[in-house]
Amino acid sequence: MTKLTFIGAGSFGFTRGLVRDVLTFPLLKDAEICLMDIDDERLDFALKSVQKIIDLGHYPARVWATKDRVEALKGADFVLVTILVGATDVWRYDIEIPKKYGLDFNVGDTRGTAGIFRALRTIPVMVSIAQDMEKYCPDALMLNYTNPMAMLCRAMKKATSIELTGLCHSVQGTAEMLASWIGAPMDEITYTCAGINHQAFYLKYEWNGKDAYPLIRAAVEKPEIYNHEIVRNEMFKALGYYVTESSGHNSEYNWWFRKRQDLIEKYCTHGTGWNPGEYAYILKEYQRRETTWKDEAKEWFAKDTPINLARGHEYAAYIINAIQGGETFRFNGNVPNTKLISNLPDDVCVEVPVFVDREGLHPVHVGALPPQVVALVHLSVMIEEMTVEAALTGDPGLVYHACCYDPLAAAALSLAEIRAMVNEMLEQNRPYLPQFKHFKA
Repeated sequence: MTKLTFIGAGSFGFTRGLVRDVLTFPLLKDAEICLMDIDDERLDFALKSVQKIIDLGHYPARVWATKDRVEALKGADFVLVTILVGATDVWRYDIEIPKKYGLDFNVGDTRGTAGIFRALRTIPVMVSIAQDMEKYCPDALMLNYTNPMAMLCRAMKKATSIELTGLCHSVQGTAEMLASWIGAPMDEITYTCAGINHQAFYLKYEWNGKDAYPLIRAAVEKPEIYNHEIVRNEMFKALGYYVTESSGHNSEYNWWFRKRQDLIEKYCTHGTGWNPGEYAYILKEYQRRETTWKDEAKEWFAKDTPINLARGHEYAAYIINAIQGGETFRFNGNVPNTKLISNLPDDVCVEVPVFVDREGLHPVHVGALPPQVVALVHLSVMIEEMTVEAALTGDPGLVYHACCYDPLAAAALSLAEIRAMVNEMLEQNRPYLPQFKHFKA
């Protein structure tokens, strides 16, 4: 019997979808599923919803819930993490304080000043989970879905010996989007995608073995496709390679789109994709969810068949099945750079193709990223390295240095303004930064 432990199991949609996918595999149908969360109401919902899936599918699986992380981890084979350190009343300041200084964030959970401070709060908690895994399930594999992905995975690998990979939906999602733009069936598309989380690029994108980039270049000239992903399409036209994460996210990760209000208006507010880049989009969405999730949960349970039991596409289910002896699976995962990308530093967290089988994870050597791509990616990597070191050592000077080199902050603010902003954010986050003895950069 495979034991799966969910840390942060109260996630409204993720836990249900992943459990559904896991149980469709014959090797996993009798899994022991342990749900752990610190929120009583969300944990109770997760328990009842997973039990409903088990009942609907007539699976021999067992589910139980606990608020005790140690009990949840004992004997686990796989640990799936989807946590959020602090509700919106905590991380809203990641968005609102920079706005006072002239930085306009759309999401703020991965990169930039906002992403840096989310990392500072989240790294100590993630490292403590990893340290507990060393004690109570040292052979387990962690599958992390929590952002900021690259910094969290890097910190845990630096501080502990656990096996882990970070999973994100953006690689397969963007690959499917590009296929739809050129009218190609997804099963005829192959690609090589590499870089870092949310800033990986399709180095190859082929349809039936032929380069499909000419077709993509033609497609983005069509107004309806250009307007769907304005920021990413502008980056593609400039850099020649398509990036994985949405326009809203990517507008925060560089110098080009959010440093002036006229640029925000031109590139970040009129796209037709799911998240073109409006100010505080994710903050507003989370605030909405906090007021509506209970009603959505009641509506879900009121249905006779609230979920389609057919297998979906969550990487984690396929990875677990492969390690337990099922079919080998290929995915893009976040792993240490063991010379996989030759022009990025060793050991930093990179996102590359990975094969997984019963012997474990086998990341693929990619080689060098193109120079116009690695110039941006390498800067992000070094900012992440400074942030991870700051989080592990409690050094406020490194926080400041990381923010100094953030492309958006550097484009819009002076060094003195960045220092003032960082100090205000350090003070605001004082209760959540136990590793810091000083709160002045």
